[in-house]
Amino acid sequence: MGEINHFEYGWITPALSYALSVLGSALGLVCAGRIRTATGAGQRAWWGLLAAWALGGTAIWAMHFMAMLGFAVGGTRIRYDVPLTAASTAIAVAAVGIGLAIVGTGRLTGLRLLAGGFFTGAGVAAMHYTGMAAMRLDGSLAYDPLRVALSVVIALVAATVALWLAMTVRRALAIIASALVMGIAVNGMHFTGMSALSVHLHEGRGAATGTEVSGLLVPIVLAVVFGVVGLVYALLAAPSDDDRAGAAYVAARLDGAPSAAPAEPAPDPVGLRSRSTLAQPGAPFPSRRSTDRRS
Repeated sequence: MGEINHFEYGWITPALSYALSVLGSALGLVCAGRIRTATGAGQRAWWGLLAAWALGGTAIWAMHFMAMLGFAVGGTRIRYDVPLTAASTAIAVAAVGIGLAIVGTGRLTGLRLLAGGFFTGAGVAAMHYTGMAAMRLDGSLAYDPLRVALSVVIALVAATVALWLAMTVRRALAIIASALVMGIAVNGMHFTGMSALSVHLHEGRGAATGTEVSGLLVPIVLAVVFGVVGLVYALLAAPSDDDRAGAAYVAARLDGAPSAAPAEPAPDPVGLRSRSTLAQPGAPFPSRRSTDRRS
């Protein structure tokens, strides 16, 4: 039986994995909020793709890989199968994308939420155990069925809550609080699944095939960094509601069509509008006598 250490580098890896899950959850919630305000199918698909990458790629998969950096088994080195590792990434992003597509089209109902949560949660669990199957070491892996089932239940519940938050949360403070809770749920699912693992070392130990974690670290870190920067840039570059309203107003004025004036009038610090009838179209010009009587 191989001795398992989940925190080989102390609390650095779990802290970083939690930070990644919170960051990805926050970006994903903001992108999911843009799905609700999108004006066309193309925009909804674009923001859905970004939300799937933020939640599936950063909050879930990057968190998983960061936590795995602290995983070690005494007596053997750990390597990874690159195609399976890439497949686990695709599973996470696709699962979140399917869930967002289910809950983000049409009116949000309980049935849609449960269906989206089921697909997303099952995908998250599949991502985790696919990533574990990508490990190559001088031993065989075994799992406690009860803890595996518990990790799947946590994934299903966490995914359902995450999709509900993605479709309902709008305020900045609520997004931050939701991201903190989602980070706890994602990490809880991961470490519950890891606690179900046991490793039986082989008698004749040979060199395990696969890629060292150091060979995967640099490209994965670069992918995460560029992905986060791209998400932030996309959010900052996207026009806001005020920008769209202003553009529509200017376009209507240029076309000569009647349009509503901006909703908020210019500031009136001294109360001039309350003293003048000029603000009302068609009102007669006030005479000096009536003005003096008013004052």
